[in-house]
Amino acid sequence: MSGLLQGKSALVTGGGSGIGRATCLAMAGEGARVTVADLPGAGAAQTVALIQAAGGQAQAVDCDVTRPDQVQAMVAAVLSAYGRLDCAYNNAGIAAMHVGAGGQRIGDISQEAWSRMLEVNLTGVWLCMKHEIAAMEPLGGGSIVNTSSIAGLVGLPGSNAYVVAKHGVIGLTRAAAIDHADRHIRVNAVCPGYVDTPMITEAMARRGDSILSTVPMRRLGLADEIAQAVVFLCSDRSVFMTGAAMPVDGGYTTV
Repeated sequence: MSGLLQGKSALVTGGGSGIGRATCLAMAGEGARVTVADLPGAGAAQTVALIQAAGGQAQAVDCDVTRPDQVQAMVAAVLSAYGRLDCAYNNAGIAAMHVGAGGQRIGDISQEAWSRMLEVNLTGVWLCMKHEIAAMEPLGGGSIVNTSSIAGLVGLPGSNAYVVAKHGVIGLTRAAAIDHADRHIRVNAVCPGYVDTPMITEAMARRGDSILSTVPMRRLGLADEIAQAVVFLCSDRSVFMTGAAMPVDGGYTTV
């Protein structure tokens, strides 16, 4: 039986760890040829090795999503290796702690931290979409999924710039969905809740009981649970969906 993404060429940014790695593995397991993009380091190559060990096809590409030349080269590498780009998952991102703004209020965050958060988590998504769409249009369509967050649907204390960027991702997703529907390019967002990845380790150590008390399912999500939602949004099973912001959050946003 063919997989949901059989024969498709898929691109994942931030594919060297966490949700990105889980999505690369899930896509490959459904038959996609995967381009794993991440910052220089061992992560992307390790993801590729896991895919190849399972009999899949993948390549690693170094890319800083804030650098236009690198994003353009990333998409060019997909086309060079596989001849087409059918689906893309724009997942690369940073958290407040990565810019030294964890727990800060809106009046306390530095302009440098604010700018860096928006540069990576919002402008980086737009820049990837710009080049992905250009690659998909000649093929007659494609599917793009962007990582937003529960922080794109509600406010979270002490995460102001992150909240703004992730709300922006949903706005960008909806705008792009409208702009490119007539070209058969679908654009959706996935909104993870608290997920068991390295990004949340520090927060769980400080206030794990408090975090879990806000989740009706009373547990962290698993990276593969987010990955399966992304695979669905990239597949033909979601063919009438575009502009959606899908929560995968254990019920967090229903409370």
